[in-house]
This record gives sequence, structure tokens and C-alpha cells, in this order.
Amino acid sequence: METLAMHISNGIIDGPVAAAFGVVALAAMAVGVRRGRQDLDDRLAPMAGLVAAFIFAVQMLNFPIFTAGISGHLLGGALAAMLVGPWVGALCIAVVLVVQALVFGDGGVAMLGLNVTNMAVLAVAVAYLLIALLLRVLPRSTTGLAVTAFVAALVSVVVAAMGFVLQYWLGGTADLGGNLAALAGTMAVSHLFIGIGEGLITATTVVTVAKVRPDLVYALRALKPAAPATDATVGGVR
Repeated sequence: METLAMHISNGIIDGPVAAAFGVVALAAMAVGVRRGRQDLDDRLAPMAGLVAAFIFAVQMLNFPIFTAGISGHLLGGALAAMLVGPWVGALCIAVVLVVQALVFGDGGVAMLGLNVTNMAVLAVAVAYLLIALLLRVLPRSTTGLAVTAFVAALVSVVVAAMGFVLQYWLGGTADLGGNLAALAGTMAVSHLFIGIGEGLITATTVVTVAKVRPDLVYALRALKPAAPATDATVGGVR
């Protein structure tokens, strides 16, 4: 029986669609490498390794969605975007996905382009856009940072799930039962709950790091507040 855990297995999507998204993923990673080099420094490099290890661990936790061997899991896109930025964050998740596919057989090797597009490109991009918006309108306090992390994580998980629905519509080959609308509804609702869990984990992790070392949170360094910081914040977070 085929298994889909947001990691799309071989045979779920046809070859031409998988190849097309493979090109998209390669192009996005090439841009990520070029832009990520500009961000890497003595703080970001070790943090990137820690983020990749953490994401690898949380992605091993799967939650059943369908009885036909389909499940979802935490992604880590918002966490990576907040701690190491969108470019390095996308690369971290892509590396995790490659290792999982090649070493652990989690996700088909032929489907890597699809998985990287959904989880490393789409999820991180949506998360970082929301982070950039929310950090401009919310106070840079513990509550503001927690809300930002939670919302970005929740939305990015659902959007990544919808990325799979789009790919399945373009070239799905496995019988997942029902019609496309039913598939989209099931994926959206199930990943909404998964997103809540990811949001709580992301918010807790980011706030903990920010309280101890706010300089290690990429989003706080790179995204300037709309108004000058006041005494209500210390190092960007209080």
C-alpha cells in the first residue's frame, strides 16, 4: 500500500508533473544557495544545523488522515523562516527531505521535486511573508512574537497541503477516493489541526530562543519594525 505523509510517495503523481516540479524545486534551491550565502555568518551557520536537525526530528511524527495509508506531519517551514531566514530555511528543509528520501525511504525519490516545492519552497515562502507582515503590525513582545510564529506556522502547513492537492489535480495517478473537492477539504481540515500543533511548537521554540539570544532570531534582525522600538521591548522581545 502506498503511503503519503506530506512526503509524496512514488506513484502518487505521474512522471511529467513530477519532473516539472523537479525543475521548479531545482531553480528555487539555486536561488536559495545564491541568496543564502549572503546571510551566512558565525551566528547563522550553526543555527542552520540545529534547525535542520530539529525539523528532521519533528517530521518523523506522522498523523493519520485517510485510512488508505495517508498521513500528515509537522513541516517546520515557519520555524526555519524565523530562525534562519527564508533562503537558508528552505535549503535546510530541502536537505532534510533529500536525506529522508534517500536514507529512510520517506517520500519517493522521483517525487522529491514535488515534496521540496511544497515543504521547502511554498511553506517557507508563505511563512516568511506572513512573518514580515505581522512583525510590522504587532508589538515585538513575547506575545507578538508568539502570535506571529503561531499564525505563520498554521497557515504555511495548510498552504503546503493545498500544494499537494494542486499537484494531484495536475497529475494524480493513485486512487485517493472521492473527488478533488473532497480531497481538498480533508487535507485542509486535517492540516488545520496539524498546523495548530505546529504553531504551538514553533511559537514556544522561537520565543524561548528570543528570550535568551534575540540576536539568533533572523526575523528580528532582518525585519525592521514599522516604528522605532520603545522601552517596552528589550533586544526586540520582552
